[in-house]
Amino acid sequence: MDKNTAINTTKKFFIGCGVVSFALFAIVLCIGIFVDDDEQAVTDSQVSQSDGHTDSLKVQGVLEGDPYEELESLTGMTEVKAEVKSLANFIKIQKQREAQGMKTPAISYHCVFTGSPGTGKTTVARILARIYKDLGVLKKGHLVETDRSGLVAEYVGQTAVKTNHVCDSAIGGVLFIDEAYALTDEHSGGYGSEAIATLLKRMEDDRDSLVVIVAGYTNEMKRFINSNPGLQSRFTRYINFPDFKPGELYEIYINRAKKYGYSLDSDADSYLRAHMKKAFEHKSRNFGNGRYVRNVFEKTITEQANRLSKKNNPSAKELNELTLDDVRRACASVKY
Repeated sequence: MDKNTAINTTKKFFIGCGVVSFALFAIVLCIGIFVDDDEQAVTDSQVSQSDGHTDSLKVQGVLEGDPYEELESLTGMTEVKAEVKSLANFIKIQKQREAQGMKTPAISYHCVFTGSPGTGKTTVARILARIYKDLGVLKKGHLVETDRSGLVAEYVGQTAVKTNHVCDSAIGGVLFIDEAYALTDEHSGGYGSEAIATLLKRMEDDRDSLVVIVAGYTNEMKRFINSNPGLQSRFTRYINFPDFKPGELYEIYINRAKKYGYSLDSDADSYLRAHMKKAFEHKSRNFGNGRYVRNVFEKTITEQANRLSKKNNPSAKELNELTLDDVRRACASVKY
């Protein structure tokens, strides 16, 4: 083999190796991408579960700020605020007595919140969880929100496992069970009683690290608690959440508008006041209270956006102002 032939052969060899190496590199890269994607999917799933982004389980992290100031800033709810403050004062003094070696009575931190939807039960539960942390009752002070679907499984033997999992996620914080009376209705198929039994056991076993708040309509919650001696003995503290009055509904709307930099013109303001009074007077049992106001506000700014989208360059005043037509259309489209 002459010199030139040897050189050409060598070049072809290295070029071939380069192609193979590049192919191998591409394969490894693709494998790495797919592995990374799979790992990311697992991570996302774990984060989603830990943050509680499911239909039946929501984990609310501990917010910054003073829970007592947040409680005081809530619109209306005078009786509720007084009850929560009284509870906090009682716990504080008992903790001080305990620190000095004095005898203290057994304290039940579990609560029953009664009232219609949208009256602030979940909000106050979140605040109370932080107050419990501030007073040294709980270590974390987070809130885990669930309902019947988050506790009851579809098959025999799975409800206890499901309920225990939810309780585990609430250790160090508050477990908030909305519409808890659904656990005893005829559609539970007997599994609701299993969830209750498991819950009662965990309340006893983890009495120093788990607080449970059950919530729902007043009469239904009374029947629920009275249906089981274990529930009666553990839930002795009731806090009632009355419906918001017309002026309070109006104030909730205005506060929400101010939060996002909106203002109402005089005609829109007058119309809103009158409408909230009408909504209160003609409300049904399922009236959403604060939730209804939020829906009306969101619909109002949607109406404003539809109106302003027809203009090329709306002014800052126009972008901030909600008109009579915006409010009127929103109120007409949201049922109360």
